[in-house]
Amino acid sequence: MADIYELSSKLIDDIVAMAPETATYLGIPGSDHLWNDTSPAGSADMHELTRNYRRRVEQMNDNTDRWHQHGRRVLSDHFDEELSSYDRGSRYYGVRHVAGLVDEIRDIFDLMSTDSEEGWDNIATRLETVDQPLAGWRETLDEGRAAGHVSARRQVASVDEQLRHLAGEESKWLGLVAQASQSHPNRADSVKSAVDAGRAAVANFADYLEQVYAGDAVAADGVGADRYVVEADRFLGMTIDPVETYEWGWTEVHRINQAMIEVAKQIDSELDLNGVIDLLETDPQYLTASPEEFVEFIQSLQDQALGQLDGVHFDVPAQIRQVTVNLVPPGAALGAYYLSPSEDFSRAGGIWYSFGDRQQLPLWGEVTTGFHEGFPGHHLQVGTAMAQSEKLTRAHRVIIWHSGYGEGWALYTERLMDELGYFDQPQYLLGMLAGQQLRACRVVIDIGSHLDLDIPADGLINAGGKWDFETGVQMLHRIAGLPVDQAESEIKRYLGWPGQAIAYKVGERAILAMRDDLKSEQGAAFDLKDFHRRLLEGGDVRLDYLAASIG
Repeated sequence: MADIYELSSKLIDDIVAMAPETATYLGIPGSDHLWNDTSPAGSADMHELTRNYRRRVEQMNDNTDRWHQHGRRVLSDHFDEELSSYDRGSRYYGVRHVAGLVDEIRDIFDLMSTDSEEGWDNIATRLETVDQPLAGWRETLDEGRAAGHVSARRQVASVDEQLRHLAGEESKWLGLVAQASQSHPNRADSVKSAVDAGRAAVANFADYLEQVYAGDAVAADGVGADRYVVEADRFLGMTIDPVETYEWGWTEVHRINQAMIEVAKQIDSELDLNGVIDLLETDPQYLTASPEEFVEFIQSLQDQALGQLDGVHFDVPAQIRQVTVNLVPPGAALGAYYLSPSEDFSRAGGIWYSFGDRQQLPLWGEVTTGFHEGFPGHHLQVGTAMAQSEKLTRAHRVIIWHSGYGEGWALYTERLMDELGYFDQPQYLLGMLAGQQLRACRVVIDIGSHLDLDIPADGLINAGGKWDFETGVQMLHRIAGLPVDQAESEIKRYLGWPGQAIAYKVGERAILAMRDDLKSEQGAAFDLKDFHRRLLEGGDVRLDYLAASIG
């Protein structure tokens, strides 16, 4: 019988054979011209593959090696979550503001090779055939409609808008034509033709959403307590009491708000908190003159932090001592995210920022975002796991992700960088606190909106009232300091992706509790670097398993 490492490697091979887009994300060549099967039949095939591997892992109980047992536990948890997701029909709710099929088909070209004619041929083929995954997705959505599993109207409207933009004259894909014309002019015509075909396909699908699917979409934004608790467990890797977590979230909102007020006074004592934030958003002395200057600034901070902290508070594997900073063309949801290195590390991990059409970019909130998305946040967390090939299974290193662990670690590192003195100007410290406040606001908005909970009498927004879209937007704008357009994008995200938004703050809460427990237990012998090693060396896991392992 194969051991857990051989079985895991075979699993990735089988997944890649069934899901070519996964191969692209992992940097595995050979199928970059193909799309995943998004039809009900494709989902059923992947479900059966998962069930078969779950049975095989269950039988592998005779090896007592620590890392074998760790790999077995992690894979078993992953399979159980995937099987549960299928059984409850999660695939029917992919019409959502972020993390849906639209994001996949729009953004996968960012990861495809453009340094050869073959690479451009792959891009052209995928663009020409984008109608295939859209057709399969329509079958899946129609099956969901028949079973009563339909997304909310607000989510449908957002996806329709994104598709119209992708099909329009400012389509992100048009940048591929210009790029091909520069690097491989002999492929420019085929790429242009393919882009036109792709734009037509997404326009047709937008018509389907608007004219057919939207008629069945539900009016309510919230999903209710039963579904919410299950979805939150999937993201966190632990079960929560949503009401207790909601109340704790409000405690954090009040605590952080007071800290923000105090720091804001250091920037301008004559302005209130919102006035200081407006100043930081508009005063040229706090902005970069161009997106290119922004990239250069964040890149320099990343390089400095990595160089200074490697070997002191973290052990950084040699394979990930580079992190890139990149800008997403207009058309995508606003925000920032991290893309991991390719499996062979030939493609470096990178931070990607989406600012829409903005040219002058505020810096006050982006120093902490860089630490979160890059080093020592996701870049160190993901990269460390990917470099642990002798301990962690291949599947664990490249496909398993829990937001509670990953986002909890990244938010923890923001607080840690404050403890280590890296926010050396008050506006950057305010940005860190605003980031903490954003995540605290997410807890109360996400749980409150989906469970229809009352806003407390001492709530900082709509006190004693109920949650709705505008209340959520105003809270993020007035309390967390987000621009209104970004706040609107954020609320759409929470409403379409229940349980994910709380993972940052709840995950950080869990990690801080682990650190505090170890400090109490070990006293003067507590070693911060060793704590970080123990958190990271086991890779991405459920928070309940992590707490048991650390303890």
